[in-house]
Amino acid sequence: MAAAPPAPVWSVDPRTGKPREQVAVEATPEEVDQAVRSAHAVRDALAGREVRAAFLRTAADLLDESADHVIEAADAETALGPGRLTGELARTTYQLRSFADVVDEGAYLDVLISRADATQTPPWPDLRRYKVPLGVVAVYAASNFPLAFSVPGGDTASALAAGCPVVIKAHPDHPATAELCADALRRAAERVGLPGDVVQLVHGFDAGVELVRHPLVKAAGFTGSVRGGRALFDAAAARPQPIPFHGELGSLNPVVITEAAAAERAEEIGAGLAASMTLGVGQFCTKPGLVLAPAGEAGDRVLKALTHEVSEVEAGVLLDHRMRAAYVDGVRERAELPDVDAPVTPGAGGEHTVGAGCLTVPAARLAAEGAHDLLLEECFGPVTVVARYADSAEASAVLSRLPGNLTATVQLSAAEKAGESERGAELLAELTPLAGRVLVDGWPTGVAVAPAQHHGGPYPATTSTSTSVGGTAIERWLRPVTYQNTPEPLLPPELRDGNPLGLPRREGRTA
Repeated sequence: MAAAPPAPVWSVDPRTGKPREQVAVEATPEEVDQAVRSAHAVRDALAGREVRAAFLRTAADLLDESADHVIEAADAETALGPGRLTGELARTTYQLRSFADVVDEGAYLDVLISRADATQTPPWPDLRRYKVPLGVVAVYAASNFPLAFSVPGGDTASALAAGCPVVIKAHPDHPATAELCADALRRAAERVGLPGDVVQLVHGFDAGVELVRHPLVKAAGFTGSVRGGRALFDAAAARPQPIPFHGELGSLNPVVITEAAAAERAEEIGAGLAASMTLGVGQFCTKPGLVLAPAGEAGDRVLKALTHEVSEVEAGVLLDHRMRAAYVDGVRERAELPDVDAPVTPGAGGEHTVGAGCLTVPAARLAAEGAHDLLLEECFGPVTVVARYADSAEASAVLSRLPGNLTATVQLSAAEKAGESERGAELLAELTPLAGRVLVDGWPTGVAVAPAQHHGGPYPATTSTSTSVGGTAIERWLRPVTYQNTPEPLLPPELRDGNPLGLPRREGRTA
């Protein structure tokens, strides 16, 4: 019997649910194997730091030159809008250039030298340590960021910066955008003298599974759902030779509003919360999905301001109709729970749109295990849950039941921020174990691409302790190697006496 032809990959308009064009076909197992082997075969071409930095900067330049075309395609496939996508493209090209700067500096190599010392007990041999690339990296594009967390995004940029070729599994929500961006990356590679095969692109669910199982894939980066990410994580761990799987899976991003903060600036907090939880139609991984607000008059004012602002938000289009159905079903199931009210009812806004809303529940309902545990799970879309707590003990009881998160936010009064009350310090101590980024005031949507950034958190926020944003994201694709008593001519240039490459290094007993 003849094999079934490969399934077509269609670009779909989420505003109408109608196919736009066939972009590609899903990769067969043989094609996935060929993509990985082609990437593996050219890995040594990425050995030079200068050419890698030039590659990343050239990729940024080519994406900027193609901005109109890329943004038009991404908007047609995601409905995120030209304004949002223009900003996302700028962030994406900034990331590429930032990693080029990281490569130039060389501190990521973490060079450590401990010279031979017979006075130590036991005696030290000559030891020289630095980091080397792992090999081919599988990158799984995200649905909600078609640029910054997809084909030309942070996982790809950091892996290439580390010297690892990439095989990218395109997201089905924006395949045409994926093809455009992959083409720009390959052209950038060739322009600086690298083989285009250092970047590969495959389509299809089965291709993604084949990819994480391939013996020449040495690590993987994923941004997506808990269900999908956990399946790939388990597959990575079940291999004959398990590999690192750096997955961002899901986050509730709790917010705690103290009674003093609510009394001081309820309207400001309510308006800020509304703007954050509806940004991008609630499709940010850092959307605040659970808010602990005080019971009583001050908390009522926060809720009134939130309700007013959310009710003014127009219906929006989610990334695809599958996500729309999951949102509509998810908010309905949550709203039907006992003691859950809907000051602004979330749900379907039209045939292709969804409406923003907020739900409220007594915090006591969340403090004990039961049916209300559903409210402690992420609901992708423009909805948040406001849990009204009677006292700090009740708030703490809810926090103690939360899973890991990307972010945790506390809204404090001026006196609490000045240390005139112990409440601020107490809450920071409670929130720190829950998240990779802890905010005082402000809102978690928006992740600055900065050296000190950490975008990760305890499971299920991520499957590792690493960050996927900021310069230290490069560390995911490297492993340390130490050379012992190695003659100078045989040492890598990075480890030789005299530091011929001028790299940052630490040397001596206190290194």
